[in-house]
Amino acid sequence: MLSWSNFNLSGILKIIGALVVIEGLFMLLAVPFSYYYQDGILDSLLISSLITLTSGGILYFSMRKSRSKNLGKREGYIIVSFSWLIISLFGTLPYLISGTIPTFTNAFFETMSGFTTTGSTIFNDIESMPKGLLFWRSTTHWIGGMGIIVLSLAILPILGGSGMSQLFGAEAPGPTTDKIHPRMAGTAKRLWIIYVLLTLTETILLVFVGGMKFFDAICHSFATMATGGFSTKNDSIAGFSPSVHWIIIVFMFLAGVNFTLHYFGLHWKWKKIFKNQEFKFYVGMLFVAGGIISLGLFLNNGQDFVDATRDALFQVVSISTTTGFVSSDYLLWPTYLWVLIFILMFTGGSAGSTGGGIKQIRILILIKTIAVEFKYLIHPKAVIPVKYNGKNVSDDITHKILGFFLLYMMIFVFSTFVMSLFGLDFKTSIGTVIASLGNIGPGIGGVGPVENYASIPTLGKWFLSFLMLIGRLELFTVLILFYPPFWRKN
Repeated sequence: MLSWSNFNLSGILKIIGALVVIEGLFMLLAVPFSYYYQDGILDSLLISSLITLTSGGILYFSMRKSRSKNLGKREGYIIVSFSWLIISLFGTLPYLISGTIPTFTNAFFETMSGFTTTGSTIFNDIESMPKGLLFWRSTTHWIGGMGIIVLSLAILPILGGSGMSQLFGAEAPGPTTDKIHPRMAGTAKRLWIIYVLLTLTETILLVFVGGMKFFDAICHSFATMATGGFSTKNDSIAGFSPSVHWIIIVFMFLAGVNFTLHYFGLHWKWKKIFKNQEFKFYVGMLFVAGGIISLGLFLNNGQDFVDATRDALFQVVSISTTTGFVSSDYLLWPTYLWVLIFILMFTGGSAGSTGGGIKQIRILILIKTIAVEFKYLIHPKAVIPVKYNGKNVSDDITHKILGFFLLYMMIFVFSTFVMSLFGLDFKTSIGTVIASLGNIGPGIGGVGPVENYASIPTLGKWFLSFLMLIGRLELFTVLILFYPPFWRKN
């Protein structure tokens, strides 16, 4: 039986209230763009922000005397799961109040897609949307990329103490959480500083090298660094110059790298980067997949080698990092090439990056585990540990990775069956599921790179929204809430 008496409910509500206040402040960032472009939704943005700020403020101040520093692991799961749901609910307000999206289902789908950095959209004509709303849409990506909890840990003193590690661990992507500072708040601050610096650098390059307008540049930078994929154009990146493509390729790659390695890079600790096995595996996978596809496009698609290489690298990096930008329709490529793209949809970025998917470190350790099992067949009495970065991987971590992988694949298969019940064909069913669970955006079939999700049935959109959420929060953080013993005392 569910009982909130077993939890620090007032502390949970206090923190969620603070997070909603932060969201309301972020809504105000879209106001200058709405005013400058005179897009007609300035009042809608102000009202949305006011409602969000007021609601969050009331919740926070009514619980301000509660203890929020002594949160347990269970409170951490509740805060992270419910805060992502609640900020998505408030995030629908600019769409609904402006009338841009008249139905709550579509508004929630678009907002959840934004915050989880999935990039799936229900819009048929993105370029006709008000600029203020386009900026809010990209902002949801940017907040969700590094995580609103991580941002809050960096700037809010109320989250000090033992509760920090619970929140950080529940939201951070990957099987391990690397600390780059003894205090969790210090780690969160440094991660966000790196995130902001990379975003600003990409924006500057897109404007002065790529020739983008500032508005398009900052929106695409938000989406790139968050590995989100929302664009301000109907054809995504395809209509921009090759220099824009190359800049975005570089920053999608960087967004898919563990941000701890960026920290080492800024401190000139290059050996730690190049000795990192996950980084080498990540680079090698992109290089091999990009090489196969570029050669295939050159030989079978009639493209010159430079264009083939650019298209191949763009789509490989975009899909592997789960960004979801599109430079060309990969479903028009030879079958073996788009099948390879589909396989890459499962991989994801590195642990500790903004990318979704299974994550490179899990795939690498699974491969190492399989290799060890082969060795045991030859030498059954030998003691052969799985090693990563020169250290033994404990059985506990290996079991968690195996459990995650099996659960991920079980959810993928079951969800494909569920989506087929809504009348979707097989390719579209698996395309919607892997694109949502992996936080990718474009899939295959009816939700390919030049399509959208407008035609998905209402129940299908709610189901896909749930997949986006559990995919972004690494499955267990959300699914543990459906496990009855979780709610029992002690």
